[in-house]
Amino acid sequence: MKKIFAFALIMFSQQALAEKVTLMLDWFVNPDHGPIIVAKQQGLFKAQGLDIEITEPADPSTPPKLVAAGKFDLAVTYQPQLIRDVVEDLPLSRVSTLIATPLNTVMVLKDKGYNSLADLEGKKIGYAFDGGLVDATIGTMMKKNGASIENVELINVGWSLSASLATGKVDAIYGGYRNFEMHQLSMEGFEGKAFFVEEEGIPPYDELVVVANSNKIDKEMLKKFNRALELATQYTVNHPDEAWELFKSYGDGNKLDTELNRLAWKDTLIRFALRPQAADLGRYDNYAQFLFDNGVIKTLPKATDYIVQ
Repeated sequence: MKKIFAFALIMFSQQALAEKVTLMLDWFVNPDHGPIIVAKQQGLFKAQGLDIEITEPADPSTPPKLVAAGKFDLAVTYQPQLIRDVVEDLPLSRVSTLIATPLNTVMVLKDKGYNSLADLEGKKIGYAFDGGLVDATIGTMMKKNGASIENVELINVGWSLSASLATGKVDAIYGGYRNFEMHQLSMEGFEGKAFFVEEEGIPPYDELVVVANSNKIDKEMLKKFNRALELATQYTVNHPDEAWELFKSYGDGNKLDTELNRLAWKDTLIRFALRPQAADLGRYDNYAQFLFDNGVIKTLPKATDYIVQ
């Protein structure tokens, strides 16, 4: 009995001493957040002395702003958004990478016969993001194919990307993730075709990153966070089926156990950053240069100013 009591006391003490860290995701929990959820489910954060509290936002644009305002310790956001936030003087620093490749595409229906982006001239392209980045990305992709963005109609369809494409409201969509929207279309009986941004003139970038407040960098905490994330990513890649079981059981009511999530899980595995803390500074600078050259940002930041490694 004394041994049991002593063990319980030790466990209680460890939990009591765990450092509380608040983390806001970029959107509702989905396979893109796999390593975070697996680390939580396996107790890897706790093993590092961290008590991670995960929150989902109502609006994907708010998490980095809340970190900048000191309301959350960490947030998941997007590299393109981070660079723009830094230029707007928000005190944000990239501390980890979740998804180390672009996920965005220009997507069409395969049976429509669009063999290149030039075939979209005179057509409608739906999007769900702010116009500046959309214009720069689609404009560059069209130009690479000898076409012009001036000859397409851009329509903000909100978050109804797949539905807008499937119903013919638009002829193509920008912002559809290669690991999600393609499966959404398939489940509705449509076969999609993706034009990958990094193959069509856009510098490669990290889709999902974790940011912290630049004025409150806790390197010791971040070291522990990234170690747990790295261990979870390794486990997920090495044992995808077991990791899926951990992921889908997170939260209440098995709401993550869906056919779409199951399909997306398989496609997302190869996108996870195996070294979450590492960052290619030149890669970040290249993408920032792209944004600057296309007028999305007015000043050119240096990656060394907002990357923590």
